[in-house]
Amino acid sequence: MNILIAGGTGFVGKTLSTSLQEQGYHVYILTRTPNHFNNRETVTYIPYNYPVENLPCFHAIINLAGDSLYGYWTKKKKETILKSRILTTQKLIDFMKQMDKKPNVFISSSAVGFYGTSEKLIFTEKTLKPGNDFLAHVVVEWEKTAQQAENLGIRTVYTRFGVILGTDGGALPIMKIPVKMFVGGKIGSGEQWISWIHIQDAVNSIIFCIKNQDINGPVNVTAPRPLRNKEFMRVLTKAVKRPYWLPAPKPLVRLAIGEMSELITKGQYVLPQKIESHHFKFAYRKLTDALNDIILS
Repeated sequence: MNILIAGGTGFVGKTLSTSLQEQGYHVYILTRTPNHFNNRETVTYIPYNYPVENLPCFHAIINLAGDSLYGYWTKKKKETILKSRILTTQKLIDFMKQMDKKPNVFISSSAVGFYGTSEKLIFTEKTLKPGNDFLAHVVVEWEKTAQQAENLGIRTVYTRFGVILGTDGGALPIMKIPVKMFVGGKIGSGEQWISWIHIQDAVNSIIFCIKNQDINGPVNVTAPRPLRNKEFMRVLTKAVKRPYWLPAPKPLVRLAIGEMSELITKGQYVLPQKIESHHFKFAYRKLTDALNDIILS
């Protein structure tokens, strides 16, 4: 079976592409630079302007594309964060509109930022009211664009990713920098929740949603045991064999990286209720196990 991925050369996309190929799928990856990659027996790189009539039938289309959240959030950066997600999603919708045979499922990446932030509330897929900050606005518009696939009769899943932990990207390499410099400690109050997930569990969650035809709508892609920042940092410092001591005051973090500091000074307690109710098996339920696997690998 064929699967099309936008964002297949990114942090999550590379691991997902490899896992899908190992399971016998042929992966087509949409990229702006297809000439930078070599096609193989199980993977084909194609440009975004590739003629739809020349494409094969796809079992699933997966959208992982979007400009990185990391960087100083100027007005231009925030516009790029939003537009990159909307435009790529709309491009895939337009692809599917032109297809005589529609894919069985459209997996559109999203984020737990939908829920806003809280130190007290617990969020599940049954939480319908979005937050009122910038990231919540981005996610609402992102999912609204992806929702057009439902009108085409395509099963649509919105994978709301938490903090994805891996070696080649995501938040972990950035979080490890102060720790390795022996200044690792809680950030801000340390009370903010981190809803994390190991990258392999994130990838397996996507594949699980492809294979389970009764899963649709929002799916929280997070481990079932969120931790407060102070506990997360304590586990991280232990994993990299560094002391846990100097906290990073919230005003200092805000001064250093601006509005983007909300990614690390605020958080949300998110549970993966939907995939757990469908008996998804996490390989890494505990942060200690996840970090040990990543850091020691």
